[in-house]
Amino acid sequence: MQKQTTRALIAGLALLACSAAWAGTEVRFSKPDQYTDVPFNPQDRDDVLKELSRHFEKLGALLPPGQTLKIDVTDVDLAGRENPSLRAGQDIRVMNGRVDWPRMRLHYVLEQNGKVISSGSAALSDMSYLNRINPYFSNEKLRYEKLMIDDWYADTFGVKVKRHARK
Repeated sequence: MQKQTTRALIAGLALLACSAAWAGTEVRFSKPDQYTDVPFNPQDRDDVLKELSRHFEKLGALLPPGQTLKIDVTDVDLAGRENPSLRAGQDIRVMNGRVDWPRMRLHYVLEQNGKVISSGSAALSDMSYLNRINPYFSNEKLRYEKLMIDDWYADTFGVKVKRHARK
């Protein structure tokens, strides 16, 4: 009986430790219908915002236990430009490397056990997005935006970002 209680206690503590580590990031998108450049179609726009949110949350898992990052994204300008004449049932983005680099504006608050330890606003951009090595596979959704976010995250929070793209 005592062994079962001890095992249950250890399992509970392990679960609590994991949930604290994964509590890492809360993402909010303010007025996404007014963003500079996201898909016009509501379903496509939701897919983009969900993918960005998942990426922020994945990075949040790299924070030390007890830290929570709250992000309020206020603008998104995706890499490339939509070309309606090439549309074949889905958005086609054309990238030329001139003035079509990815950009994002956000506010963030980093908390340690409920106390604010850092906060600020950030304007992310990657003007050389087509001229640098991108570890994300070419078929990875939002690969240029993710690399830009990775760079900001590493620079801002001093956390080494491991870039393992999905296939």
